[in-house]
Amino acid sequence: MSDSRHFKKSLSAFDLALIGFGTVFGSGWLFASSNVASIAGPAGIFSWLIAGIAVLALGVVYCELGAAIPSPGGAISYLDLSHGPMVTYLMGLMTVIYMSSIVGLEVVAARQYAAAWWPALNVAGTSNASTLGWFVQLGLIVFFFGLNFSSVRTFALANNIITTIKFVVPAIIVVTLLMHFKPANFHVAGFAPHGFSGIEAAVSTGGVIFAFLGLTPIVAVASEVRDPQRSIPIALVSSIIAAGVVYILLQVAFLGAVPTAMLSGGWESVGKKLSLPFHDIAIQLGIAWLAVVVAIDAVVSPSGCGNIFFSATPRALYAWSNSGTFFKAFAKVDPKSGIPRRATWLTLALSVFWTLPFPSWEAMISVVSASLVVSYAVAPVSVAALRKSHPEMERPFRVKALGVVGPLAFVVATFIVYWTGWQNLCWLLGVQIALYAGYLIVMRKKTVGVMTFAQQIRSSLWVAGYYLLTLIASYLGPFGGIGLVPHPYDFLMVCAVALAVYHWGARTGAPREVKAHAEPSRYGKRSEENAYAEDLGECGV
Repeated sequence: MSDSRHFKKSLSAFDLALIGFGTVFGSGWLFASSNVASIAGPAGIFSWLIAGIAVLALGVVYCELGAAIPSPGGAISYLDLSHGPMVTYLMGLMTVIYMSSIVGLEVVAARQYAAAWWPALNVAGTSNASTLGWFVQLGLIVFFFGLNFSSVRTFALANNIITTIKFVVPAIIVVTLLMHFKPANFHVAGFAPHGFSGIEAAVSTGGVIFAFLGLTPIVAVASEVRDPQRSIPIALVSSIIAAGVVYILLQVAFLGAVPTAMLSGGWESVGKKLSLPFHDIAIQLGIAWLAVVVAIDAVVSPSGCGNIFFSATPRALYAWSNSGTFFKAFAKVDPKSGIPRRATWLTLALSVFWTLPFPSWEAMISVVSASLVVSYAVAPVSVAALRKSHPEMERPFRVKALGVVGPLAFVVATFIVYWTGWQNLCWLLGVQIALYAGYLIVMRKKTVGVMTFAQQIRSSLWVAGYYLLTLIASYLGPFGGIGLVPHPYDFLMVCAVALAVYHWGARTGAPREVKAHAEPSRYGKRSEENAYAEDLGECGV
């Protein structure tokens, strides 16, 4: 019996929606507009649209999982049920890496923007943190720790206040910049100077997909939500749609407000000239008050997002530990506060670590985005596998046409990973393959729960195959690879890889009889045969 029964149901639907809204408006919108413009020009608008559709497809899939299995840790718990401990180990590690690194990313972003009015936070002439700047980052992380260590309600109240404040600023920016809109900007330097490849690159390396980070924190705290069957789908879908609309409006407003004379050398230089896009463009236009508003919100927005991920990371660590493979000491919840406090301490250490080797926001975006999408991408496979193994499970939100939506979501997610480029994927996925091999060596012939080693291998080979085939496609393709498979044939290659792996994973989930015996208190209908709801308590299935 795990400690998940100790989680407190303290969050309302409104709290959950603001967690989603607060997550997507972290540092992404503050930096991405100029990066997207430099990479794709005005056609970067379509980058936001593609990313929004991709994340919405994944979000709909998460709605089914989150409403049916509102367990701590979200996606990690889903994989534990659908494919067993080996897949949970791999994806749990990926999830913990990107979640904890985002806390570091957000405090770095807050410090970089704060340096606009407190220059001592940066090393002179760079965006790197000075000694004072690093200690300011550390102070923010410790503040998040304090908010999250006592109770989830303390975290939620702080998040509600921060999110309510920071959503006013994007609206002010859009309205103000549209008053300086210049239609000529959309054709004077070319609408799509790098064609569709620029749009693709902007999605993954320009910070676009990074900006849509609202899914995991919502499902990570699902076990602490009142009426999760209703609240989770509402929060997921509304967060993505609202964010997509605001992001597109911000991008259009930015593109139209750039001084036309600045485009004489093309869009490529905009990212450097306007590295803090909305602050710098306000200065260029002589709107000093807007620059001040942006600078203030640029500290508040990333801080709020960092606080949310600081709350979500311990839940992911809890679910990862609870799978029964490694780090079992973190599968503990304090019964009084309902907080996984050991995991919260580890989150503090990891968050501080991620501020050490990466001096700028841009330095980590590609890797974190790839980690994010890989961990998101497995959700459609998990849903398909659970449809086969647990058809009796009550699903308050059921994805229609999963045979189309599931593969589509997985294909789009795979493309976003592929667009990240060989330089990032060669070590990110390479390390994952090495860790898979390490698991096979360390855990050989061991049974986790009652799932034999052979059963673990059968249910996890598709993940190793996914990593390996994606690496091969990336190496052969034009995104940092050798270019042996050029456009548009690389498109067909990636589609074939994604579709093959999707159906492979959907057909090789953990055997039903293993799940029924290994996790008898966690999932399924309320019956003598499937008394799975006892451990989750709140899952309502």
